[in-house]
Amino acid sequence: MKKHLFINGKWKEATVYTDLFSPYSGELIAQVAQANDEDAEEAILAAEAASSIMKKMPAHERAAILEKTALLMEERKEELARLLAMEAAKPIRTGRTEISRTIHTYKFAAEEAKRIHGETVPLDAAPGGEGRLAFTVRKPLGIVGAITPFNFPFNLVAHKVGPAIAAGNTVVLKPAGQTPLSSLALAEIMLEAGLPAGALNVIPGKGSVIGEKLVRDRRIAAITFTGSPEVGIAMRNKAGLKRVTLELGSNSAVIIDSNVDITQQLVDRCVLGAFSFSGQVCISIQRIYVHESKYEVFAAMFKTAVEKLVIGDPLEESTDMSALISCKEVDRIASWVSAAIAGGAIALSGGKALSPSLFPPTILTNVAETATVSCQEVFGPVVTLTPFTTLNEAVSAVNNSRFGLQAGIYTNDINAALRAAEDLEVGGVMINDIPTFRVDNMPYGGLKDSGVGREGVKYAVEEMTELKLISLKL
Repeated sequence: MKKHLFINGKWKEATVYTDLFSPYSGELIAQVAQANDEDAEEAILAAEAASSIMKKMPAHERAAILEKTALLMEERKEELARLLAMEAAKPIRTGRTEISRTIHTYKFAAEEAKRIHGETVPLDAAPGGEGRLAFTVRKPLGIVGAITPFNFPFNLVAHKVGPAIAAGNTVVLKPAGQTPLSSLALAEIMLEAGLPAGALNVIPGKGSVIGEKLVRDRRIAAITFTGSPEVGIAMRNKAGLKRVTLELGSNSAVIIDSNVDITQQLVDRCVLGAFSFSGQVCISIQRIYVHESKYEVFAAMFKTAVEKLVIGDPLEESTDMSALISCKEVDRIASWVSAAIAGGAIALSGGKALSPSLFPPTILTNVAETATVSCQEVFGPVVTLTPFTTLNEAVSAVNNSRFGLQAGIYTNDINAALRAAEDLEVGGVMINDIPTFRVDNMPYGGLKDSGVGREGVKYAVEEMTELKLISLKL
């Protein structure tokens, strides 16, 4: 099956195609077009031409397109979930959850399209401002360059495409190399939903070619990127004055205080947060800090729950975890875990690859703060477990990180919870929940090397619009 580029509302053959294999079975899924510089130029020209249509399109029409997109996805949700299982090795039950969230994200975008507005400004608050009526309006930026990761190839794309279209922008989308089929399926759906030709262009290809052109091209008004800190920081340095939103990952932590009962529900929640989609989630739990009085109980229950997880075929209903996105990632994680163990860490569970594509859920204790599995983003099924004595000590340990996306704290002391929320150096604090919690209308983004800007549809619309002041002298 050949999958072509999607440019200006049409499928376009490319000069080069690459084979796309299932991460789990290794079978050939499709041959995917790889855009070159000329294809990227054509996509930008198409987006530029469509900008004049999109910026004048009434809000209700943009909303209707997004609502129809959600409806069409609802009709095809099982097919789309299976597509996720094929190209990303995402377990089918997890895939269904992603499709459901994606549908809601487009619904939120449809609602936000009708809520983009400014405010009146009391210029007479300043001397010399008398006799004037002033107000602000929000205008679309123009072309948004969207560069997306493999781990949520429908929903993280929706968090870029949905707000961009809601705001009246056009999009050139470069999907991740392993998961282009999801974005190409979206293009087909949005075309059927009535999106004008050129408003969304999908061009799979090398980051060094397509990503580089989008970041450097002056016609691209904004870049929205989810990926590694190294790539994101390099992008920002090259982007000049264009708007840049970066979501760059984390080594998210959860704190469990002394006054918390260690229930099965709490343990199962932590298992979900640590090992959903094999830990390949930006806000996956990577570090768990448990008060010393509860540590042994939690560790025993956590180990028991983790070892019940089913590893296997992503298309099987019983599967909890499947293959990592590539064998190279298995090798990397294995080397990080081996280095931690060589430095004194203990593998409470897991620790060694099961096959070239499978790595088991792994719990490490006695891990040095300087170990790579602790201070870098593992992006895999590895969690470290550490006891603490005081809450201040735990908060300091969480903050001792180059990242700051989200954190969680379980405590029954409201004062302790609010003090921790104030002191934790992250973009979002989840009290009595795991840092992996996210719903799609909340502001989402981080501090430090976790990025700049915010997603969550309303907040992404603000990032993708320009504020204009209009003053009328009466």
